[in-house]
Amino acid sequence: MSAFDRSSGSRAFGSWIGAFKALADEAGVLLDALFSPGRIIDEVEEMRALHQRASRIEASDPQRAAVLRWHASRVGLR
Repeated sequence: MSAFDRSSGSRAFGSWIGAFKALADEAGVLLDALFSPGRIIDEVEEMRALHQRASRIEASDPQRAAVLRWHASRVGLR
């Protein structure tokens, strides 16, 4: 077996490990959401409130509206 074959085999194995880890992470997030729907609902309500505030002030303060939307996009990532 050449050095090239060994390195491409390790990369393939590494990509399988990476894919499996990503799948496990997604499954964990899904299970967390299924077991704590109240938290998910609270986060959605918080995002909605931030977006509504941003929409109300968009014309008078577009910079502040952008900041509020940015904060809304980060809800749940904490």
